[in-house]
Amino acid sequence: MEKNNRVLLGMSGGTDSSVAALLLRDSGYEVTGITFRFYEKDNQTEYLDDARELCHQIGIRHLVYDARELFKECIIRYFIDEYMKGRTPVPCTLCNNYLKWPLLQEVADKEGIYHLATGHYVQKKFENGYWHITAGSDPDKDQSFFLWGLPQTILERMLLPMGGLTKVQVRSLAAERGFHKAASKKDSLSICFSPMDYRQFLREQTEAGTIQPGFFYDESNRFLGKHEGYPFYTIGQRRGLGIYQNKALFVKEIHPKENKIIISDTIRSLEQNEMWLSDWNITNPNALIGQEDVIVKIRYRKQANHCTVTLTDEGRLHVQLHEPLAAVATGQAAVFYRGKDVLGGGIIDAYRRSV
Repeated sequence: MEKNNRVLLGMSGGTDSSVAALLLRDSGYEVTGITFRFYEKDNQTEYLDDARELCHQIGIRHLVYDARELFKECIIRYFIDEYMKGRTPVPCTLCNNYLKWPLLQEVADKEGIYHLATGHYVQKKFENGYWHITAGSDPDKDQSFFLWGLPQTILERMLLPMGGLTKVQVRSLAAERGFHKAASKKDSLSICFSPMDYRQFLREQTEAGTIQPGFFYDESNRFLGKHEGYPFYTIGQRRGLGIYQNKALFVKEIHPKENKIIISDTIRSLEQNEMWLSDWNITNPNALIGQEDVIVKIRYRKQANHCTVTLTDEGRLHVQLHEPLAAVATGQAAVFYRGKDVLGGGIIDAYRRSV
């Protein structure tokens, strides 16, 4: 599409997208806000009214896109299926890379709008012929971990007005402009369709009797106790096991077919130094494959390990960790960085501790 000064902005009705709309409009863009209806617990639609009112106050057009069925099929079904397979899903990653941003692009193309924007706390840069997502200025709000799967066709059209700001600055801007409700809204810190305990969500979304109690065993296959059902546990989990000893206990292995969970009393036994990734995306292969200065993260805003990445004959990415990494789980995302730049990522489908 030929460039123009029009931008389609994803608007949730919250603080970040509201300030993003103001900043984009002040920068001379013709802004259209769009609110995606992904999931509405108990049919609560206040966020739609908030987004519509904000657009009216700012003086921009507002669209609504009903994607509830698509979200249910692509994200919620995936979330349930992954836990039922004994894996650890990453719904926010899949939603951003395969639903939210592609839908923005789809609607923008139909509307003749070139630029795409959201309130994400990330930035981007152009280097050696490729666009890269880079970390936002606020380390406590940086969301670069979730955007490793976006193609160049989207990256080049992205506008990211929040990337250079902190959350404190954003709330202050909203208040100064008179958007006091938006300025005081609480941040969303959990999965939108399962904001509290995902276990209760799984109970509600699966047929009665699907999830059955099973047994915990130690690494020598000795019985330790009873569990509520393997989908309710994740690799590395320490709390909420319901078995008590005078030492820390960790989930080491999950065996769905046997409804069996292996427990270890040392976190070191959960350490791995190799991973294999499927469903991967790489921004610039020359910047990642075979390089020695690559960092991999498997948890948002947590550990960072040096690694070397190669491409296997069957088309998976092999990640050789330079130092052991604990609590690796299939289904998790692994994201590659050099400094603040995102180099790509993928979904872990195998791992091992090699000598």
